[in-house]
Amino acid sequence: MNLQEIINAYITFCTEQKTLSLKTTKAYQTDLRQFADYTNSIFDREHIQSYITQLHKSFKPKTAKRKIATLKAFTHYLMVQDIISTNPFDKIDTSFREPVLLPKTIPFNIISAILSSAYHSLNLCQTDYSRKCVLRDIAVLEILFATGARVSEICTLTPDAIDLENHTLKIFGKGSKERIIQIENPDVLKSLNNYFSAFQDEIFTTGFFFVNKLKHRLSEQSVRAMINRYVDTVGYDHHVTPHMFRHSFATLLLEEDVDIRYIQKILGHSSITTTQIYTHVAMAKQKEILAVKHPRNKIKI
Repeated sequence: MNLQEIINAYITFCTEQKTLSLKTTKAYQTDLRQFADYTNSIFDREHIQSYITQLHKSFKPKTAKRKIATLKAFTHYLMVQDIISTNPFDKIDTSFREPVLLPKTIPFNIISAILSSAYHSLNLCQTDYSRKCVLRDIAVLEILFATGARVSEICTLTPDAIDLENHTLKIFGKGSKERIIQIENPDVLKSLNNYFSAFQDEIFTTGFFFVNKLKHRLSEQSVRAMINRYVDTVGYDHHVTPHMFRHSFATLLLEEDVDIRYIQKILGHSSITTTQIYTHVAMAKQKEILAVKHPRNKIKI
């Protein structure tokens, strides 16, 4: 078995037949090359077990779990292709206790302040160019918070994925899974319409909904830099990422008693287990409210 050649064939299979994203296939390639380097390209139960032990020593649990999942998917491919006849994972216990890391959220008043700052900036614009840039900032911020979409999903939106007339957004998530999100807030819709009117020519030239000054697709890094500018403007001394808007979106909906299965569908999670992490955040908020705000604290005996 020439393991490196088979890995290359597997990456081609993931790209062309499973149509996985470039980011995902690159991660698979990195994981499998690390395995091949560590085991000297020997694929058997003993070397897999040793590799998994080393993963837990070298990486955080979440990273180790992902690398093991990559190896399992590759093993399944080997069996389907009749390259191996038995599954070495059948006799390997890969279960381990993974610590619960609560998603970092943005306080609601800070989200409100960031949006307000962006809208206020619009009134201060002195050129058409600066006005267009702020219109784009507002549209990106609004859509991040309105949909809970990942920043990569926002930046790769195409014009035909947004139906402003019917208020829908078609998002292609991980594994090219498609989901439709309704947008019903009038301010969000207005921000998208204003942005589209200002950038219509650039949008159809580029082929992406959000574009930069070079008439290329707006990058994820540009969105992060934009958020940082408004965070600095409002004086919030914590690091804020686009993904924190997604976490905040889900947590705030839970606090409003929205059924978790609806949230799962909106976020595009394939498993409810992934969405349930937000219940821990909501419970932490409940604990804080009862500890600080409960009227019993005012009764002194």
